[in-house]
Amino acid sequence: MDTHTEGGGQKGGLGGRLSRYALVALLTWVFVAPLLWMLSTSLKTNFDATRQPLSWIPQPFTARAYSVLLTTESETPVLRWFLNSIFSATANMLLVVATSVLAAYALARLEFPGKKVLFGLIVSTLFIPPFLFLIPNFLIVSGLGWLDSLWAVIVPGAGGAFGVFFMRQFFLSLPRELEEAAFLDGANQWQIFFRVILPLARPGIATLTVLTFLGHYNDFVWPVYVLFSPERFTLPPGLAILQGAYTTDYPVIMAGGVIASIPAIVLFIFAQRHIIEGVSRSGLKG
Repeated sequence: MDTHTEGGGQKGGLGGRLSRYALVALLTWVFVAPLLWMLSTSLKTNFDATRQPLSWIPQPFTARAYSVLLTTESETPVLRWFLNSIFSATANMLLVVATSVLAAYALARLEFPGKKVLFGLIVSTLFIPPFLFLIPNFLIVSGLGWLDSLWAVIVPGAGGAFGVFFMRQFFLSLPRELEEAAFLDGANQWQIFFRVILPLARPGIATLTVLTFLGHYNDFVWPVYVLFSPERFTLPPGLAILQGAYTTDYPVIMAGGVIASIPAIVLFIFAQRHIIEGVSRSGLKG
């Protein structure tokens, strides 16, 4: 009887694992298939991309779409847009992470009058529609003389309320005993912050880094408002022009999409472990 039960349990466990693996494989295919199709189409001729029946394998393989986009004489300088996006997203990400980490640590660990009120005001800005900030930010950027420059897309979003909220929740999840032990060993507040807290906060910082970078990298509306010269465009508004210039040239459009997706894929591959840990530890404590 026990042997029968044990065998039935093993079969049930094996069936459950197979079901989970099948579900994971299905979800993986749902998310990966569009990327593979985009890559496949970018390596086709325009005729091959539109003929019926559709084929996953290019016949023949050609890099014409990439040569059209990456040539220096192109009217749609995708490589320049790509570099502009990488630079602006990286600079904005560094500013957001620096300001968010410092502000969040103060709100999580330091005691000062009005701390809860200040935190409530910061969080309340998350409920304001972002479009309400377009005109005020435009007037500020115009007054500073930053219109049609990358500074116009880098600086206005440097103080993110979400980053402060996210990192505060992460700092609250860290045990205070570590700081107390460092203080008893003679460390001051800055030494505790840089040598104890920041190393422990790597998962949260990595998560905020990826989210901030991708959010800025994919931003479309604000660059359209403040960037006017094609050579200063970032990728999202640039790809909109690309779609208008090559409406029926699907390989060229898909090649632009492939180039635009590279940073997101690379970031996810290298930071996925930290992202999962950072999100799981941030929680809703406090």
